[in-house]
Amino acid sequence: MSPLTLGFSPCPNDTFIFYALIHGRIPVDDLTFQERLEDVESLNRLVLHRSLDVSKISYHLLGHVRDDYLLLRSGGALGRGCGPLVVARDPFDPAELRGKRIAIPGRYTTASLLLRLFDPGLDTLVVMPFHEIMGAVVTGEVDAGVIIHESRFTYQGEGLHAILDLGRWWEEETGEPIPLGGIVARRELGTETLTLVENALRGSVLFAQAHPEEARQYIRRHSQEMSDEVCDAHISLYVNRYSIELGPEGEAAVKTLLARAEAAGVIPRSSRSLFLS
Repeated sequence: MSPLTLGFSPCPNDTFIFYALIHGRIPVDDLTFQERLEDVESLNRLVLHRSLDVSKISYHLLGHVRDDYLLLRSGGALGRGCGPLVVARDPFDPAELRGKRIAIPGRYTTASLLLRLFDPGLDTLVVMPFHEIMGAVVTGEVDAGVIIHESRFTYQGEGLHAILDLGRWWEEETGEPIPLGGIVARRELGTETLTLVENALRGSVLFAQAHPEEARQYIRRHSQEMSDEVCDAHISLYVNRYSIELGPEGEAAVKTLLARAEAAGVIPRSSRSLFLS
């Protein structure tokens, strides 16, 4: 079998999860992978153009590609207390966000979807790479910004204030954990290959959790600007039991997010099954 193209981000949670898979530390039958590391919005756009066989993507983007890709039950980021934050230079009530320039980390990120579900009237949105958002808020280029990834752990050091926790809003609104990003695979790979990929991915997560120190050098190589403390906090927050297996609660949360996005007209409707049966 030809190598499968595999996309994931250089963020610590992804390099932690995929380390064993791409370094031959777990059995993968006859599967081989050609990895491609990109930021999450770049991965979203690659999958939107059907350029990758297997990839980490935002759950928002899943709503646009589910006719061609299905969702694997392992390897994703879903949980509680881990959602995007809206930050600003000075604290103010979230109701005052209307009319303000708000930076979002990509058109297809779950962060942008959550903001639109929170208040469809927020229409002055500025798309920029996630790592530029805090700087844009600090300089006043934008009035507020939606931050993700390691920015959750560093925004206070930039003198910024969290004015809205979109993950907390989602949990209070639905009672469910927040789906941030998942792993998708092309349907045309076929059930046998897709099952092998899903099992290998689960094995990679379990290996990472059983041998947390082994991947440290690989993780640090792709996150040189982060301290060890931030890397560890990042992994602890985004890699959890849902990363091993979504389970009924995780699957329900994903379906709720997509249903609300459909109802809001943000993604097209689809009758395709999300998962391998």
